[in-house]
Amino acid sequence: MNSPKSKVRLRSWLIVAVVAVSTDALADEPVREEWKIDGVAREALIYVPAKQAEAAAPAVFGFHAHGGTMRQAARSFRLHEVWPEAVVVYMQGVPTPGRLSDPEGKRPGWQHDPGAHDDRDLKFFDAVLKTLCQKYTIDADRVYATGHSNGGAFTYLLWAERPDVLAAVAPSAAGSRSVRSLKPKPAMHIAGEKDETVRFAGQQLTMQVVRRINGCPATGQEWATGCTLYPSDHGAPFVSFIHPGDHKYPAEAPALIVRFFKEHSRAKLSTKGGDQP
Repeated sequence: MNSPKSKVRLRSWLIVAVVAVSTDALADEPVREEWKIDGVAREALIYVPAKQAEAAAPAVFGFHAHGGTMRQAARSFRLHEVWPEAVVVYMQGVPTPGRLSDPEGKRPGWQHDPGAHDDRDLKFFDAVLKTLCQKYTIDADRVYATGHSNGGAFTYLLWAERPDVLAAVAPSAAGSRSVRSLKPKPAMHIAGEKDETVRFAGQQLTMQVVRRINGCPATGQEWATGCTLYPSDHGAPFVSFIHPGDHKYPAEAPALIVRFFKEHSRAKLSTKGGDQP
């Protein structure tokens, strides 16, 4: 039979264990922030590294698909899990007419073109980045963006409209009318061969344009399973991740995106002659 002293020690150990688990859980919880953009309340989830490193942290933005949410993006993209040293932001879209569905704009999404909706989402991005730089130690040379479907199209729009901010991008299942106005930048594009929502043939054309802008050859080399790396004369390589699936976000994507982002910084790009008109 346990003595009173052993019971006390057991209770003390349990209390310590519960406190430790609670502290770890809190470290993994995102910070929910709000902004007012042209009088409209906007919000985002921010995952901050549990341990502050001596060096400035990279910042990664993840944009959900049309009809999605920032919480869904956090669960699907898992960028904060794969890259815990980064400050990772999942922004929330607002009701937006879709090009492929939801013409009445009842579900959340992102602006498609420069100037659309008075550039509300570009202003939102600017405000969030400003907050990150004010509250955390952010490496300005390592700011990245990725998104799926409509979020991927908005990633392309950010590349076109904020070319001097982003170090690299990784759109998924997306196309963009802004693609021809891009400046060379390291990019990864994720596409499913059976995608009938954003048709694979159209995404192939988008990738061809990006490779041309980035100064890449017509043929590349294996970078990872399903991934082809195209080197760049401008220091802006392109990686295509072609998977056999449809429009769904592939489970392998987060680790590959983080690997690609880690290989590139804005400082590295400028020393190799990239980001030039």
